[in-house]
Amino acid sequence: MNTFKTYSRRKEDVNRKWILVDAKDQVLGRLSSVVATKLRGKDQPDFTPHVDNGAFVVVINADKIRVTGTKHEDKKYYRHSGYPGGIKETSFKELLESKPEQIIHKAVRGMLPKTRLGRAQLKKLKVYAGQEHPHQAQQPTAIELP
Repeated sequence: MNTFKTYSRRKEDVNRKWILVDAKDQVLGRLSSVVATKLRGKDQPDFTPHVDNGAFVVVINADKIRVTGTKHEDKKYYRHSGYPGGIKETSFKELLESKPEQIIHKAVRGMLPKTRLGRAQLKKLKVYAGQEHPHQAQQPTAIELP
């Protein structure tokens, strides 16, 4: 007879941490995958797929993110208004100059589940273009990325 029980974490048992990530000179995809893992809580030993048990992640220096190869000129972001002919295109370079926070936000969003839970996890991501952020009171723990 098997006496082992499978542990399933409940949302009442979640103790959230705050994590600070510096995006200066980091590659976009590698940074985004680490951030998405922290938001989901997949780095926790008691990860439960149906519970939002991830940490809050604060990303600073989003304007100093880098990409490899020729993506700086070639990468495009698309959006559509819903009307015929309503497709809009923005290059990586233009978005980096105008709204650098959106680059990291879009990359992490693509790595999270496309469900209610994924949208709730994305709300825990805070991205800032410069060095300053308003989350000093939460005392975020800075992590080093490889």
